[in-house]
Amino acid sequence: MAISPNPWTNTTHDWAAAVDTAHLASIAADPGRYAPGGVWHLLLEVAAHPVDEAEDRGARGLCTVTAHADGSWSVADDGRGTDTRLDASGQPVKKPVMSTKDLRFFDGPASEMLPDGFARRGMSVVSALSTWLVHTNRRLDGSWTQRYERGVPAALLPVPADGTTGTTVRFMPGREVPGGIPPERETLQRLSRAWPQLEWRFRQD
Repeated sequence: MAISPNPWTNTTHDWAAAVDTAHLASIAADPGRYAPGGVWHLLLEVAAHPVDEAEDRGARGLCTVTAHADGSWSVADDGRGTDTRLDASGQPVKKPVMSTKDLRFFDGPASEMLPDGFARRGMSVVSALSTWLVHTNRRLDGSWTQRYERGVPAALLPVPADGTTGTTVRFMPGREVPGGIPPERETLQRLSRAWPQLEWRFRQD
């Protein structure tokens, strides 16, 4: 799959801005507003993206939610991976989903509602309210992993191709975010009812 060339169209994020520190700071200053359901809301913010992907490609996908022993969480899907573009010099640019506002939802008066009954704001909410977040992206035209610390990119590393595609987002919620999600069976039932576009699995490690 070829990386799309310029010109870029801003549909979900502003491709020209890699990091919006003022935006991230506004989220961090009001966790009660942006993560009203605590960790459960952050998980839903992440999980909404595999749902978007399944709808875009018109095929039912697989999404796995994992509770890690260190207190972090991950959401992994088997989609096409997060989009990239080439800049004027031919270098790949990663879509700034973690560090800039989602133009569809963040300032919209009628944002999409997530299954917890609260408004969807976008992935920047998750990264800004996590002490760290690691976004692993596998595409046919290249794979990489990016670490963020409170929404700010820290380390970008290539990932060897293994013939698969998809996205994994693992994050450590900040202490200001209330913990806890519904029990495993209830979690799967809620996700399956709200988003039948995906097959849902739950793991613990």
